[in-house]
This record gives sequence, structure tokens and C-alpha cells, in this order.
Amino acid sequence: MTPTMPEPATLDALDRVLINRLQHGIPMTPRPYQDLADELGLDEPSVLARLADLLERGVLSRLGPMYHAERLGGGLTLAAMAVPEDDFERVVERVNGYAEVAHNYRREHHLNMWFVIATDRVQRVQEVIDAITRDCGYAVVNLPKEEEYHVRLHLSV
Repeated sequence: MTPTMPEPATLDALDRVLINRLQHGIPMTPRPYQDLADELGLDEPSVLARLADLLERGVLSRLGPMYHAERLGGGLTLAAMAVPEDDFERVVERVNGYAEVAHNYRREHHLNMWFVIATDRVQRVQEVIDAITRDCGYAVVNLPKEEEYHVRLHLSV
């Protein structure tokens, strides 16, 4: 079975400007969406409607704050699995069903599924790894952070 690529999303100029701007953060103010709207020459309802549309269409996978889980007493790790191609989609759905899984992506490697686990307690990381292993039937390799780097990657659309 050959996987099919989804059709690229149709984005107008304002969608592109909004997505590019969001990659630099949202204002930490009482009315962040109004402030974004003012900055972009829009009104707040238009910004909110565009964001809802981009999320609904899957152009944006999530919109929200990023927390440093470890500084809040939680746990964070990168995990990987070797999943047979014919079972990949089932496992993706199962893994993504865990609230602790921040994102999941395919790699061209023996360990072909990689995902981030973020938890409210350090001990919960291993509990989630064990649960995913039992639920999916494949061993999860825990790849905890040894050193932190801030890359500030922005992808212009």
C-alpha cells in the first residue's frame, strides 16, 4: 500500500502573514488577539475566525503556550518506536490518543516513529511509556534530554 500525501492547504496572503507572525509568539497582554489584529491591520473577530479555520483544517496542529515542563515539576522526554509499515497508522492513532504526547512524527530510520512525552510529574513519563508499550505492542525507546538547545526555527509560509 502506498501512502498518499494530503493536498496542500490553500492559504491566502493574510493566512500566511498571520502564520508567520505567530511563530514569533503571541503578545502577553490582556487582549493578545486584539493586539495581533491591530499589528496586522485586522479586527479581533477576523483573527479569531482565521485561527479557528486554520486549526479546523489542520494547517495549525495546535495553538497555545509552551511550558518548560521540568521547571514546573513535570517530566519531558523524546521517545521512539520501530513500527511495521502496515501497522503504522493504527499506532499513530493510539499514540496520539495520549494527552501526554505533544507531537508525533515519522522518520526514515529503524525507529520510524518519534514523539515527545510531557507530563505533570517526572514519574509519569515512565508510566506513559509503559502504557504505550502495552497498548500498541511495540517497545518504546526513551531518549531523555541530555542537553538543551534553543534553535528558534521559523518556517516562512
